[in-house]
Amino acid sequence: MENYRPVTDWLPTTVKEAKLRDWEDLDVILISGDSYVDHPSFGTAVIARIIESEGYKIAIVPQPNWTDDLRDFKKFGKPKYFFGVTAGCMDTMTNHYTAGKRRRSTDAYTAGGKSGHRPDYAVNTYSNILKELYPDVPVLIGGIEASLRRITHYDYWADKLFPSILESSKADLLVYGMGEQPLREVLKLLKKGVPFHQLTMIKQTAYLRSIDEKLPTNKKWTDLELVSHEVCLKDKKKFSSNFKHVEQESNKTFAKRIIQEVKGKNLVINPPFATMTEKEIDNSFDLPYTRLPHPKYKKRGGIPAYEMIKFSINIHRGCFGGCSFCTISAHQGKFIASRSEKSVLKEVEQVTEMPDFKGYISDIGGPSANMYKLKGFDLDICDKCVAPSCIHPVVCSNLDTNHSHMTQLYKKVDAHPKVKKAFIGSGIRYDLLTPSYNKNGDKEEMRKYMEQLQKRHVSGRLKVAPEHTAPETLKLMRKPNFEHFKEFKKIYDKIDDKFNLNQQLIPYFISSHPGCEEEDMANLAVETKELGFQLEQVQDFTPTPMTVATVIYYSGYHPYTGREYYTPKTKKEKEKQHRFFFWYKKENRDWIKNSLATASDGTLLKRLLKREDNSYNAKPKWLDDKHKKKPCSSTKKNWRGKKKKK
Repeated sequence: MENYRPVTDWLPTTVKEAKLRDWEDLDVILISGDSYVDHPSFGTAVIARIIESEGYKIAIVPQPNWTDDLRDFKKFGKPKYFFGVTAGCMDTMTNHYTAGKRRRSTDAYTAGGKSGHRPDYAVNTYSNILKELYPDVPVLIGGIEASLRRITHYDYWADKLFPSILESSKADLLVYGMGEQPLREVLKLLKKGVPFHQLTMIKQTAYLRSIDEKLPTNKKWTDLELVSHEVCLKDKKKFSSNFKHVEQESNKTFAKRIIQEVKGKNLVINPPFATMTEKEIDNSFDLPYTRLPHPKYKKRGGIPAYEMIKFSINIHRGCFGGCSFCTISAHQGKFIASRSEKSVLKEVEQVTEMPDFKGYISDIGGPSANMYKLKGFDLDICDKCVAPSCIHPVVCSNLDTNHSHMTQLYKKVDAHPKVKKAFIGSGIRYDLLTPSYNKNGDKEEMRKYMEQLQKRHVSGRLKVAPEHTAPETLKLMRKPNFEHFKEFKKIYDKIDDKFNLNQQLIPYFISSHPGCEEEDMANLAVETKELGFQLEQVQDFTPTPMTVATVIYYSGYHPYTGREYYTPKTKKEKEKQHRFFFWYKKENRDWIKNSLATASDGTLLKRLLKREDNSYNAKPKWLDDKHKKKPCSSTKKNWRGKKKKK
């Protein structure tokens, strides 16, 4: 069925495809670092479909060759209005390199999964090429790479501070965050005849102006002037203090306009738009996507990122967790924008009609799966709030955490005749479902949600992210004390036993986070071992632009308190911390003995390497991915060491 779709169902990627639509001249040309997938989970497709919906003629140039005669950049000629540039769904450097700065051999957003189809710092490369070829044509940059590099930021891979990406890319305008609202405003003003260089008062955009040039004024906006880029280069503590203001203004309902001097110019960052309404976010998801990669990639192989989400449904955006190592709130905002049930169920219907759909939806979720429809009781209070997190250090008393909307939605998706199972694959915030932490939550609704989730929507494993066990490190991360995770595990296990489900709980942890000492990692290994876990989902902290943790990593100072913190930085320090995760590997036993011989009077060593007969919660061989069949014997012990019921 897919094979018979006309190529005109996709937006054009070649001159020939544009002519099939009778388009000779284009209004906008969009350059992307990803392969072109016409699906609402891929930003390039969303932006392109919005431009199309506003009546503009738009073409996409996915992954242009930047090393040859630049024919990919030239093939459409000049657009009438502007070039759009995005690195794609990920920051290029995060896409290209591991936390250890090793070059990755694969690229999940490229056909065939092959690396090498985009440059490092793709936005800079693409934009500079366009400015050389067409100096008189405006360039608008957006997407996560541009968004998170909109102001002075630390780049882990170069190990230095960079100025706003507007300065290095030579672009004319930057759209930050989720770009639908500012983009629609840009398109409407251009259609009215407003010159591109006069687009200075659009919310959620940024631009550079000569320091001698008077800035436009808006009576409703107030300005906040940050320490200049040049001062940040000289003073790490002042760079750190800048970030507090950047984070707060990025997550306020009524934010200030940010001004920062950089290399003789003023960087101007206009306040963000209000959180998208249900109607607005529905409009983005209800555009006429094919939900498929462009046919040009058939011979090159599948696109791994697409294969992972092709049968998934994104039900909301934003995250009010405010974790200090996470970029979601900096890009999507802390307030939740939720789709209507009607829009979600319409997409479910579209997924079930896909030719290769076998009855299984891989995910109904978002940045945190269980934040759908959650918001403040009194939005006037939210409008005055400057806190970066709504659930740390405690759950805000004004936050409505009732999960009934999600429970009802799951049941409606479940009731679709073509859906065998709809899984929650994106992970949940366990703290919202733990009465010991979420003291204002409705315990009965929590229980109903958890039972619905565990009975119908867990694919053998449920992902949660306690991230650490050390109290001080968890405070820095803006995560709950580990005791609350233990409480959640009891709740999970009780439901699991009640319905005889035998489903694993998979916790995620981070090593080498700012504030984390080597002994903290040893404690993490001990505590998780004593809970019966042999950790698999672990990672080394990777500093990415626009997070509190990255600012601490580079500067040594917390941006809110000015307090100094130790951060493991050398390869040796990082490897030692990461190694504690794998205490159960034989090759690590001698190293652990030497490392912990004197720590905590040797008690850590005894607890970590103590051999126990019962491996509570340990995964047996029959639950391994290699072993598909579960034991049929009624006397077979399950993975908690308890006898299974017949």
